[in-house]
Amino acid sequence: MSEIRFTDQHEWVRIDGDVATIGITDYAQEQLGDVVYVELPEVGKAVAAGDEAAVVESVKAASEVYAPVSGEVVEVNGDLEGAPGGVNEDAMGRGWFVKVKLSDKSELAKLMDEDAYKAFVEGLA
Repeated sequence: MSEIRFTDQHEWVRIDGDVATIGITDYAQEQLGDVVYVELPEVGKAVAAGDEAAVVESVKAASEVYAPVSGEVVEVNGDLEGAPGGVNEDAMGRGWFVKVKLSDKSELAKLMDEDAYKAFVEGLA
């Protein structure tokens, strides 16, 4: 069973074994508006927690997607390069950006669980 954690910058990370799938939350994609471009890293790139993992451009703004965890990029979602609107259609599913092989699972303890993230977003309203 996978575990999902969240950042206060509205990234999510789904953990399956030692691989973390990273994307942005529904809240983030709603704030951005229609996504028109996604820039993804190269497979093999090392990222540290807090580093830029991808870039998203929308009709409203450009925004960095930060890695919630450290590791090596093992896969990117190439479907987004031709159809970046997939982020808007299914941000928590097929709209993921990268998969990272975790280098330090202890970093997950710094992230919010789903209940904490929902409370965080409610506090923004």
